[in-house]
Amino acid sequence: MHALVLVIFLLFFVVPVLWLVLAATKTDEQLVHDNPLSPGSWTALRHNWDALTAYQGDAIFQWLGNSALYSFVALAITLCVTIPAGYALAMTEFRGRRTLLVATLIVMLMPNATLVVPLFLEVNAVHLIGSMWSIILPYSFYPFGVYLTYIYFSTALPKDLLAAAKIDGCSEFGVFRRIALPLAAPVVALVGFFSFVANWTNYFLPYVLMPDSRQFPVQVGLGTLLNNVPQFNPTAGTVEVQRPELALATLLAIIPVLAVFLFSQRFLVTGMLAGATKE
Repeated sequence: MHALVLVIFLLFFVVPVLWLVLAATKTDEQLVHDNPLSPGSWTALRHNWDALTAYQGDAIFQWLGNSALYSFVALAITLCVTIPAGYALAMTEFRGRRTLLVATLIVMLMPNATLVVPLFLEVNAVHLIGSMWSIILPYSFYPFGVYLTYIYFSTALPKDLLAAAKIDGCSEFGVFRRIALPLAAPVVALVGFFSFVANWTNYFLPYVLMPDSRQFPVQVGLGTLLNNVPQFNPTAGTVEVQRPELALATLLAIIPVLAVFLFSQRFLVTGMLAGATKE
C-alpha cells in the first residue's frame, strides 16, 4: 500500500516534468496531435532553440542574465544581514527584541502580493523605479531567513561552547565569526537556497517596478512569451511564439534553480558533518 502511494506521488510529480522536456523537442503540430509522452526530434529541438533565441534579439538570455544579477546580488546582501540578525536575536538581550521577533514573524506570514504596493511607494519615494536596485533591495529583505536563523541559533548551537570562548577572551563578534558562523553552515545553505528560489521565481514585484522589457527577469519574460502564443492570446501581435518554444524557455528558467539546489545540497551535507562534535 505504501509503495503504491509513493508510485502515485512519483507519477504526479515526474510526468509533468517529463512532458515539459519532451514538449521542447516537438513541433507545435506534434505537441497537439502526438502522444503526450512520445519523443520529438533533435531537428525540432534545434528549430525551437533558434526561434526562441531570435525572439526580440536574444531577449531570453538578457532575461536570464537579469534574473541572475538580481538574485545573486540580493542573495549576498541577504546572507550578510540575515545571519548576524538571527544570531543577535537568539543570543543577545536588548530592548524591543520581542517586538522585533513578533514583527518579523508577522511580515514572514504576509503574502508577497500585499507588500507590492507599499514597496512600490517606498521605491518611488527614493526615485529608484526602473533601476536594478528597485528589485535587489526588496529581494534582500528576507524575514523568513531571519526567523529560520534565529531558531537555529536558539536551539542547535551549544551555548557552553560560546561561553567558554568568551571566558577565553573572545569578543562577541569573534565568537560569531570563529565559532557560531562555521557551525551554522547548514542554516546558511538553507537560507541561501530558499532566498535564491524566492528571488528567482518572484513575478509580481519586478512586473510592477520594471517598465523596460530589457530589464525583465526571466519570470516576467516568460509572461511576455506567453502573451505572444496565439493559442493562449488571440490578440497576439505579428511576432508569434509557438508552444514548444515556450516549453523550452520554461526549461531554461528551471535549470539555474536546479543547479543552485544541487550546489547548496552538497554544502548543506558538508556543513552538517563539519559541525558534528568528535568524541
